[in-house]
Amino acid sequence: MASTTMSCCVLLIFIFLTSIMVAFSGDLNNDFEITWGDGRAKIINNGELLTLSLDKASGSGFQSKNEYLFGKIDMQLKLVSGNSAGTVTAYYLSSKGSTWDEIDFEFLGNLSGDPYILHTNVFSQGKGNREQQFYLWFDPTADFHTYSITWNPQRIIFSVDGTPIREFKNSESIGVPFPKNQPMRIYSSLWNADDWATRGGLVKTDWTQAPFTASYRNFNAEACVWSSGASSCASASTSSASSSWLSQELDTTGQDRLTWVQKNYMIYNYCTDTKRFPQGFPPECRTN
Repeated sequence: MASTTMSCCVLLIFIFLTSIMVAFSGDLNNDFEITWGDGRAKIINNGELLTLSLDKASGSGFQSKNEYLFGKIDMQLKLVSGNSAGTVTAYYLSSKGSTWDEIDFEFLGNLSGDPYILHTNVFSQGKGNREQQFYLWFDPTADFHTYSITWNPQRIIFSVDGTPIREFKNSESIGVPFPKNQPMRIYSSLWNADDWATRGGLVKTDWTQAPFTASYRNFNAEACVWSSGASSCASASTSSASSSWLSQELDTTGQDRLTWVQKNYMIYNYCTDTKRFPQGFPPECRTN
């Protein structure tokens, strides 16, 4: 009976959350706060632009003021230009605690002229190790590009400029935990990781190129905002367009674009790493 009551409560909460959505954009001061960096992170131009910087003393970072439970999160980023080897720009959703959930974009810096590596990962209940890595089909330092996470109860879709690059499906039916119960904040940081980031740590950060700077703009969230300590949303928008992400899946065009990216630009997939998983791949690899 307790299990049935809990299931009913979760369903009612979910229906309530899905009926009340909120979208944000505009002044980044309204949505984010600088969390560390001793002045190296800045929100400027009347809230239109956020910059993170890294020098030999420290990097910097920010987080969202709100927590989200499902949504479509968009942000435009322009990455560190020139010789960015050893640097990592992380942009991700994460909950707290020892059994946290997390959805990651990480951009691994490069030597001038080499491609950036876009690293993705999904954690559920504290377990990650679900890496896929890609080269990008453009120079991510020359201009801003949109990086999106669509997160709903059925799947997580990573997209770049509207092109899906990865889909992680809910595989709870075969015993794989899926991020769906813990609200998450948006985090971003720019930091030095030259012990592993570029060619496994072989290429070190050239501090004569510092400060390194990444830029952010045009944040938009069509999402449910989680009010602290309560299963409710902060504001209302009930248009069908604002909630379309809730059941979004890849159509034929999306599947074709995903296949194109993974065929031409994927450079690592944990689901094909036989050396790492000699006894067999993780069970979600069958559906993802």
